[in-house]
Amino acid sequence: MAETAPPAAKNFHSFVMKDIDGQNKPLSEYRGKAVLVVNVASQCGFTPQYTGLQKLYSDYKDKGLVVLGVPSNDFGKQEPGSESEIKEFCSSKFHVTFPMLAKVSVKNGPEQCDLYQYLTQKEKNGNLDASVAWNFNKFLITKDGQPIKYYESKVKPDDPQLIADIEAAIK
Repeated sequence: MAETAPPAAKNFHSFVMKDIDGQNKPLSEYRGKAVLVVNVASQCGFTPQYTGLQKLYSDYKDKGLVVLGVPSNDFGKQEPGSESEIKEFCSSKFHVTFPMLAKVSVKNGPEQCDLYQYLTQKEKNGNLDASVAWNFNKFLITKDGQPIKYYESKVKPDDPQLIADIEAAIK
């Protein structure tokens, strides 16, 4: 099992996921920081966004932003590798230093992991309804663990509105 959460998870910080190295990663570690959660894939037309995501992380990590990569093979089978292959790809091709989780299902439906059920369902998160439609969808989480914005794949990491939303979230 890749994750655990209390039956009635109150926020993002309630979840414990597996990281890319297979270790438990309590998302409570990110309390007090804004988090941009991105479902990623290595063989997608949007894969070059890794460059922009890394720049966002580098530019804003000391100001209170965490970029969190969540590999998924849900769309077009574009993330077929193992966690170690994904980690190697990200570090060698895009010099990724932001945290990465283990591969999970993020697509809306019966296989969707608990974290993404929480992120996409207003009745669970109290704020957003979203349908994860493809790789590189993004969720912005507040410092206190509430999802506040959803962005489609076409929204690039250097999008002015995304940057403005991040800057507001880290204040």
